[in-house]
Amino acid sequence: MIRTTILINLVVSGALWAEGAAPASAPAPAAKPAVAAAPGRYLPSLSRRAQMFYEGVWGIDSLNVKWTESGEMVRFSWRVLDPQKAAPLNDKKREPSLEDPQAGVSLVVPQMEKVGQLRQASQNIEAGKSYWMAFSNVGRRVKRGDRVNVVIGNFRAQGLLVE
Repeated sequence: MIRTTILINLVVSGALWAEGAAPASAPAPAAKPAVAAAPGRYLPSLSRRAQMFYEGVWGIDSLNVKWTESGEMVRFSWRVLDPQKAAPLNDKKREPSLEDPQAGVSLVVPQMEKVGQLRQASQNIEAGKSYWMAFSNVGRRVKRGDRVNVVIGNFRAQGLLVE
């Protein structure tokens, strides 16, 4: 008799729980935090397969896209493994762009009057060194957590996470 009553109570409380009505003894669900974690904080920037592609075809690794403190610039950097394969990324004749499909924008490397283009360029690139370029983000259309594409001539890095 007692077992039957306990079983009926369990079945009824389970049915109420499934319908969304919590039993009186159940704790209230925790409130969602007011501030969400930084977007993409634990998402990997590139898959292992993509990393192997960029290492083998373009001779680079450690691809990184960072949003600057002010948000007015987005910096793209990479490390050279094979200078011959990575040479097209350093070619000043090729116009780089950073595309954000979510925001619908394509950013360019700005040309400063006395400084020139905001990109690191040298005649001889070296293995083991990191290189960078900065894209103008006027209006802060590209945000942290966005997935962007970097295009430099035939080079195209897709789905990079803006940190």
